[in-house]
Amino acid sequence: MSIIQIKDKKFKPFIPEAQIRESIKAVADRINRDMEGKNPLFISVLNGAFVFTADLMRMITIPCEVSFVKLASYQGTTSTGTIKEVMGINEDLTGRHVIIVEDIVDTGLTMKRMIESLGTRNPASVHVCSLLVKPDKLKVDLNIEYAAMQIPNDFIVGYGLDYDQQGRNLPDIYSVVE
Repeated sequence: MSIIQIKDKKFKPFIPEAQIRESIKAVADRINRDMEGKNPLFISVLNGAFVFTADLMRMITIPCEVSFVKLASYQGTTSTGTIKEVMGINEDLTGRHVIIVEDIVDTGLTMKRMIESLGTRNPASVHVCSLLVKPDKLKVDLNIEYAAMQIPNDFIVGYGLDYDQQGRNLPDIYSVVE
């Protein structure tokens, strides 16, 4: 791993793929225990969470289902603060145990809105699973039951996370060089 360039920014190595996979395995093990016998519905937030979701699903050993939703709140490196649903959820959530799968939770505003929206559809429970959480940036109180890793406020790229749609394909996570 060495410094890389994406568009106008340089990024330095931050979290190697092996460490990411270890953290995902630990989260998957907890979900397998907690959700045994419940057939959870994993709702993956596109585009960023698709890599995490794919690896997580391969480690889930209990019966489950997966679906996708697309929300938009980012432009470049900053959140616009406005969240729009680009592609919605078609499944009936009544009585289901839902696990939202997200790549990163920073302010928590998108996640709070999504939890509230899903709550109106009568699920048995709603849980949050995020690869990364930025606890110092959270603006709302959230119960992120399944957080693989906590990180500082750095802007990051790789492993599904992007900078202006670039870098999602990197197997490791990099942080911006200021």
